[in-house]
Amino acid sequence: MRYTVSAPDVPMHAAIRLPASKSISNRALILHALAHGRQALCNLSDCDDTRVMVRALQGNPEHIDIMAAGTAMRFLTAYLSVTPGVRIITGTQRMQQRPIRILTDALRQLGANIEYAGDEGFPPLRITGSELQGCEISLAGNVSSQYISALLMIGAVLPKGLHLHLTGCIISRPYIDLTLKLIRDFGGCAEWSSENSITVYPGGYRDVPFTVESDWSAASYWYQILALRGNEERKTRSGESPKGNEEETIELLGLFPHSYQGDSRGAEIFSRLGVHTEYTDKGVRLTLAGTPVDRLEEDMVDIPDLAQTFVVTCCLMNIPFRFTGLQSLKIKETDRITALIAELRKLGYAVRSEQDSILLWEGERCPAESAPVIATYEDHRMAMAFAPACIALPQIRIDEPQVVSKSYPGYWEDLKQAGFTICH
Repeated sequence: MRYTVSAPDVPMHAAIRLPASKSISNRALILHALAHGRQALCNLSDCDDTRVMVRALQGNPEHIDIMAAGTAMRFLTAYLSVTPGVRIITGTQRMQQRPIRILTDALRQLGANIEYAGDEGFPPLRITGSELQGCEISLAGNVSSQYISALLMIGAVLPKGLHLHLTGCIISRPYIDLTLKLIRDFGGCAEWSSENSITVYPGGYRDVPFTVESDWSAASYWYQILALRGNEERKTRSGESPKGNEEETIELLGLFPHSYQGDSRGAEIFSRLGVHTEYTDKGVRLTLAGTPVDRLEEDMVDIPDLAQTFVVTCCLMNIPFRFTGLQSLKIKETDRITALIAELRKLGYAVRSEQDSILLWEGERCPAESAPVIATYEDHRMAMAFAPACIALPQIRIDEPQVVSKSYPGYWEDLKQAGFTICH
């Protein structure tokens, strides 16, 4: 399947009901299950990752296929380790190439019975659940925060609780803090006991009602859209000072001003690209205001899921950038560093990487393809970050656009609602 996407030719006035946060939904599902919960979880995400999590937690299946859902693979591996029964958990071919040894080794230190049913260090896994007697482990702080969160969430049901020591540089700290906040929301007790150590006390969880906030990662694509609209408008006003087009507004529903989500920091970064955020009783209202910066430098170690959005946005706005802290991008749904460089070359932008953790661009250009087609690499964020490129180009073609179902199933319909044209 391939979509051709074209931008609206009239000012935008959109009110978008964003999907629920996948990060919060998937954590809430695990905590709810550990609490043997019967209370309602409201506004759960409707994305693939959450659907497979719901399916795995219902009916107690012996064989669990989480497809391409990395979060589900990690969280369920820990959950199944403390849940009686023998189960095999597997996923897509790409999922079977994504390493999980760090998590399985940590769980084994706590006493978990986990075997590799295929290649050593990778899914599928055969897990025999039991009560784990261990209570203390050390992990490198620069591993995926999902490994850390998976361990923390089961900590409260361990007889002795869990003391987790993180060594070296800790990446994605906001995702760890998100997990700790949700543990407390479900009646657990967890805290940073030192700068690099976390203690989760024994005692289990309570069955409580819970409502999931909308997704700040999904919000980033609408910020991107307005930033690119503003940039195109400035191009048309030759010789005038850029004041912003006050007619362009986007309202994003269901976002909280004091969000648990680390990706809410994207609002501040987009303010430097000319997008103003106003909080309302319904969510946020976005307008164009101010002049974008001439250059953007940012450590994205705590917001790696926004990297694709900002890389594509800055290139199309002709804003040189240097983004650091991107080491986790190599083990996402695809190698996102390599994928971004390859697809932006099709549009004429020669982005470079350094040390497998830095993406930078100093304005270098290369010959653009006459009719580029963006490959999505089974990665939802590649599709959503590149679709708004049609604002700066006559149109953009996106291969395998259905990948957005992983986190934002209604993305294409929401674009149509906002005035974009999408042709199959």
